[in-house]
Amino acid sequence: MFRGKQSQTNQADDPASRDAKVNELRAALGPLSGRSLKFCTDACLRRYLEARNWNLDKAKKMLKETLKWRSTYKPEEIRWHEVAHEGETGKVSKANFHDRLGRTVLIMRPGRQNTASPEGNIRHLVYLMENAILNLPEGEEQMSWLIDFNGWSLNTNISIKTARDIIYILQNHYPERLALVVLYSPPRFFEAFWKVVKYFIDAKTSEKIKFVYPNNKDSMELMKTFFNTENLPSEFGGKATLNYDHEEFSRLMALEDVTTAKFWGFDNVASHNNDDVHSKATVMLAPMSVASARN
Repeated sequence: MFRGKQSQTNQADDPASRDAKVNELRAALGPLSGRSLKFCTDACLRRYLEARNWNLDKAKKMLKETLKWRSTYKPEEIRWHEVAHEGETGKVSKANFHDRLGRTVLIMRPGRQNTASPEGNIRHLVYLMENAILNLPEGEEQMSWLIDFNGWSLNTNISIKTARDIIYILQNHYPERLALVVLYSPPRFFEAFWKVVKYFIDAKTSEKIKFVYPNNKDSMELMKTFFNTENLPSEFGGKATLNYDHEEFSRLMALEDVTTAKFWGFDNVASHNNDDVHSKATVMLAPMSVASARN
């Protein structure tokens, strides 16, 4: 998704060289076990190499920093009931439709910002990133983001520092996870915020960020190349209706937390020292939603 800044010369242009680089990186990492071993798939190693222009030493350093971050931050252990309050307004949610390539779509509505907690906002987004990744189709490593600026103002915006911290985590610990970001109908005064934030985003990622305006024919044609308008919510120029039901989304996330726990090889009980986390989550979260786009 995001990448750090680097030189433009690619050091491994053919498939055989890239396969060799992946093997070299695996050897350079040394023995891995547990979640680190599960995390470091060949596809994962390729993303880190791509993010560092196939420079082995830089990719190794980047990946080791991620493994260290994951060992302390433990993003795979975040559960919905821990961040559900951040999602009450539907400011970030996983869509129940995909882009034309079958990739997971995250919908973001910054105008619905409901808390002032930098860490809360970050953990909520990290949780949804981890969930979106596990819901990607087999063989796909990237996702799409749709950002709706309806209702956005400087009063509802996160701080520059929080935006910078989020970009740092995404760029350094979720490299090459982004296929497309649509900034849909941002107001003119967003430009001031963007001028500051884009400084922290590298050139390759910037190329994936598309400004789309509903009164611009070319913009809307661009949307059609990435999304089926029958599934796309009207907020993004489609024909479907976007309804965020917090109760329904929370029930879905409680169930997916169980799937996440199984994927990483632990259960909710063990990871939270709670004898009834799953049933508790199901009950606690029963009050909460999918960004459901229905015709």
